[in-house]
Amino acid sequence: MSRRTKPAATGPADDTSRRFVRLYTALVYDILDEIGLPNQCLDLQIKPLDVGARLAGPAFTVLGGPDPRTDAEYPENPRVADFGFFDALYPGCVVVVAAGGERQAGHFGELMSNASKVRGAAGVVIDGGIRDGNLLREIDDWSVFARYTSPIESKLRYRVRDIEVPIALSGTLTSQVRIDPGDWVFGDADGVVIVPAAVVDEVLTKAEAAREVEDQVRADIRRGVPVRDVYRKYGRL
Repeated sequence: MSRRTKPAATGPADDTSRRFVRLYTALVYDILDEIGLPNQCLDLQIKPLDVGARLAGPAFTVLGGPDPRTDAEYPENPRVADFGFFDALYPGCVVVVAAGGERQAGHFGELMSNASKVRGAAGVVIDGGIRDGNLLREIDDWSVFARYTSPIESKLRYRVRDIEVPIALSGTLTSQVRIDPGDWVFGDADGVVIVPAAVVDEVLTKAEAAREVEDQVRADIRRGVPVRDVYRKYGRL
């Protein structure tokens, strides 16, 4: 799959999502690191609203930033006018929002989340804020990863400028992580990693193999096998 290829709404994408959520981000990151892609972890301040949340899906990218203008002052962009970007969402996608450094407002809330879920989205990752935290927790099968919560309205403070274009979110080991439409987003309690679409199959295959080894390591440790012996046997700890 090329970096810019959008996955099918059903079928292979569904299977890919199921394979990811059987893993954990630490293991997937290890594989990314091993294949020469160490800078794919988003800023660790981008956390799940609920610590048990797990989220995997192709990125539906949303580019936004600080903007004090009214609707009348803003040149119309048909891709985002009248909330039209919701119509472009597809089943299984993860809405990934670049807030452009705006750090006060909530850029996504409960109503936008419900509108996204109805269109088939699996969750949202925001390098910024969310509102309506308690209401968001009541939405079944909806995962939210964000930098902070806020009661502040985004109108006249922030605006969506485009969708399904390459965006950058804050990184942990680098200042930013590039995300193209269709790249895979995987998040859990440890954080969020971005897997470029071109290497998804390789990363999943290697991560699943590593998971099998770690399961054997875990079983030996629980049986009381000395850690040094376990490491010598498997080369992994």
